[in-house]
Amino acid sequence: MADKRTVLVCSCEKTMPLDADAIGRGCRGAELQTANQLCRAEIERFRAAVAGGGALTVGCTQEAPLFSEVAEDAAADIAFANVRETAGWSADAANAGPKMAALLAVAAEPVPDIPFVPLSSEGVALIYGTDERAVEAARLLAEHLDITVLIWRPKALPAPRVTEFPVVKGTIRSAKGYLGAFEITVDDYAAPAPSSRGELSFGASRDGAVSRCDLVLDLSGGAPLFSAPELRDGYLRADPGDPAAVLRAVLKARDLVGSFDKPRYITFTADLCAHSRSRIVGCHRCLDLCPAGAITPAGDHVAIDPQVCAGCGQCAAACPTGAAAYALPPADVLMRKLRVLLAAYREAGGTKPVVLLHDEAHGTELIDALARYGDGLPANVLPLAVNEVTQVGLEAVAAAFAYGASALRFLLRAKPRHDVAGLRKTVALAEPVLRGLGFGGDRVATIETDDPDALGAALRALAPLAPALRPASFMPAGGKRDVLRLALRELHRASPAPTDIVPLPDGAPFGTVELNVEGCTLCLACVSACPTGALTADTERPMLRFTEDACVQCGLCQATCPEKVITLKAQIDFRAATAAARVLKEEEPFACIRCHKPFGVKSTIERVAAKLEGKHWMFKGSARRLDVIKMCEDCRVAVMAEVDFDPYGAPRPLPRTTDDYLREREEKQRGGDS
Repeated sequence: MADKRTVLVCSCEKTMPLDADAIGRGCRGAELQTANQLCRAEIERFRAAVAGGGALTVGCTQEAPLFSEVAEDAAADIAFANVRETAGWSADAANAGPKMAALLAVAAEPVPDIPFVPLSSEGVALIYGTDERAVEAARLLAEHLDITVLIWRPKALPAPRVTEFPVVKGTIRSAKGYLGAFEITVDDYAAPAPSSRGELSFGASRDGAVSRCDLVLDLSGGAPLFSAPELRDGYLRADPGDPAAVLRAVLKARDLVGSFDKPRYITFTADLCAHSRSRIVGCHRCLDLCPAGAITPAGDHVAIDPQVCAGCGQCAAACPTGAAAYALPPADVLMRKLRVLLAAYREAGGTKPVVLLHDEAHGTELIDALARYGDGLPANVLPLAVNEVTQVGLEAVAAAFAYGASALRFLLRAKPRHDVAGLRKTVALAEPVLRGLGFGGDRVATIETDDPDALGAALRALAPLAPALRPASFMPAGGKRDVLRLALRELHRASPAPTDIVPLPDGAPFGTVELNVEGCTLCLACVSACPTGALTADTERPMLRFTEDACVQCGLCQATCPEKVITLKAQIDFRAATAAARVLKEEEPFACIRCHKPFGVKSTIERVAAKLEGKHWMFKGSARRLDVIKMCEDCRVAVMAEVDFDPYGAPRPLPRTTDDYLREREEKQRGGDS
């Protein structure tokens, strides 16, 4: 925390105890001031603090709008921390001083600027339904949006007296796009006859009609038009049998007109992507995990559509090279927050901290309810809000334990909004690493609940586990792959039982390459396919080398190898970061029989010559022809030009015809009969 930072902590009318000594130790270097009613009777103390300028941390989020209004003209840099619902309102409040210090310290961490993606909607809306309820929703929106109603399998739909908006029939075959740019393909499309009397009658239908609109209100009650429908901007879906849900969707649709900004959740560097090479697919982790369908193959790499991306972050957590990196915040920023959180807690006297990672929409509300109506969080549980829990990768997990966490819990909804397979893979990857380094017990897990009491019970049931004896204090900086390597090295250093090699489950982003040396011809196709430079050749002699620290287990080398002699073995070798490249295979080069320049692989040239000599029609009876194979590329061309080498000069075998095959078959049959 900066030297000139001031920390204001309020007891909220003495509803929670304040351990000033513990908070002061954790917020080292800051000026600590305590209050009992900072937002009302003692507001002048806040005014005095902001009048001095500089950095200020206020231990209250409930009255943040009031404090911001008071400080509107001041030059102070203000951060807010919730120490009431997360620490002070708890059955363990008397022991929550170290936690308060940690929460105040981490609140002062700077937040990087977030890039945004523009979205624009002119209010062209398609309402998809089955009956009069869709038409009624359209009437509510007609004054605000440009409406078209698409009725799926209409039955007895009354004809309107005045056509306020188009009502057509059809079945949506496919849908793609996002707010401001939807494209809907409709089968069985037909417009109503203007002469419809009692009920709408429709004309001849056709398939493949295309509708372009800015937003879609789906009241069909059928399957959603998109995977993870809650994550698709501009797509609103409600159960037509739930009037309240329909009304909420209508009100939300009414406001989707104008220009909007959404965060660019993922920064993508195509050059680092290990998706494919030469049309051979290697890594497809992000493609398998994206719930919104925002990721598609694009040649040697993938493409991430920022307008469709919903920010779950599973692609970034799983990306082995760091090509996809989360930006809200970046991985190194999250790790720095963990560093400050755990260091301040430890300096304030806290022991055996449990880090609880949660999102704002679900986790914050659950923690708030637990504090207001239950026993609150235990004193050693340190909550840290992230945009999406699924954004957290192995680097943050490793850093948390290296910094001194005793356990880590991810708070999820009982029914997540999207598949959380990526997070489960992260947990499954972290578990063997921690076990292999001597961290016994149930260290990393998820808590999946919408019940605050169940959350409290799960946290209080945690067995106390010892953290690392020598907590790390490294400062993370750089890209995702760099901070991941750094975090794992520091975790290894701080672990109770450091070991050099830890086996990992298949699909892990670390591992080695095993080579069947006898079958390898040193064609080096794997070298050209390797996107990270883990496999390299030598410019002087036939050699294949492997650098384990650079391997991301993408599988391109295995898929490219023509001899199929490469296999992958997932593991983490903590010595790999400082180890030299390992030679997998090395052979003598073949010396050109004309100029003696080394070229090719000796065993390969000799094997090819042995297979062709006396057996192939181009080389029968001509040693000079066979010698060409034993020459380098320069001598080969020179000899061909000097002696007028004709590759077809040797007598060629006569072509075989159908009659030849029939005659041979008849001869075999006659031989068998005799």
